[in-house]
Amino acid sequence: MAYFAPTTLNAALALIASEPVSIISGGTDVFPAQGQIPMQNGLLDVTRIDGLTGLHWGPEGLRIGAATSWSAIASADLPDCFAGLQAAARTVGSVQIQNAGTIAGNICNASPAADGMPPLITLGAEVEITGPDGPRRMPVETFVTGPRQTQLGARELVTAILIPPLPAHCRAAFEKLGSRTYLVISITMVAVVIGCDASGRIDFARVAVGSCSPVARRLIGLEADLIGQMPQQVTVSPDHLAPLAPITDIRADSGYRLEAAAEQIVRAIHRATHGATQGPTHGATLTDG
Repeated sequence: MAYFAPTTLNAALALIASEPVSIISGGTDVFPAQGQIPMQNGLLDVTRIDGLTGLHWGPEGLRIGAATSWSAIASADLPDCFAGLQAAARTVGSVQIQNAGTIAGNICNASPAADGMPPLITLGAEVEITGPDGPRRMPVETFVTGPRQTQLGARELVTAILIPPLPAHCRAAFEKLGSRTYLVISITMVAVVIGCDASGRIDFARVAVGSCSPVARRLIGLEADLIGQMPQQVTVSPDHLAPLAPITDIRADSGYRLEAAAEQIVRAIHRATHGATQGPTHGATLTDG
């Protein structure tokens, strides 16, 4: 198996065009899968490409290089609206995985349980894709089309995640339900970005749920109903969860997932609006008082 580690974007694109390669960015999902699906292609490691790591502010908001690690995101000095993304970063695998795993790798893996997806959706993130015709961009929820399926072309790679400015008063939270704190696939997860006006009523709301559909889903109807409410009065109805389609598997049945997601939404809104410390969340939190 050939291994390539180019240091420029042009060199990487040339390799993609000329060699049968699989792109890796950290390899934390690719390498464990080798026992199940032996890889025939060479490996193209993008983590050494100039400009593909780091967080940079510009006129259009925050640019996160595709090969930026979850540890770098978790430790960055970011506004309150990024608290959900940073909390998700601290729940990806373990510390060792967070040091190696990257934000674009998490998205391109296209797992229904990808921890990065719900917070990125609530942040209005876009994926920057670069190929032979130059860069293009699209919303992150459009980029992922199904389990292990994305809109990445055969001669393209993801070069950045772009997050536009959000209202300064917005705060965020992330809730993850699993059997333990680390090294666990989510049963359900919820991300919110919430803003409240001077009277304490919600005037900005984004809510996304993961592990309850083939792809993470934003709950547009719930967001509309949240506007004007006090956070402590928030309720989530079955109609609000209608866009979700949870499965029953070894970790949980579909009914439990819906109930858990509804509770997590309420808790995430309370956490965001009351400024509670955001740390790793797991199964035990769902049954406490």
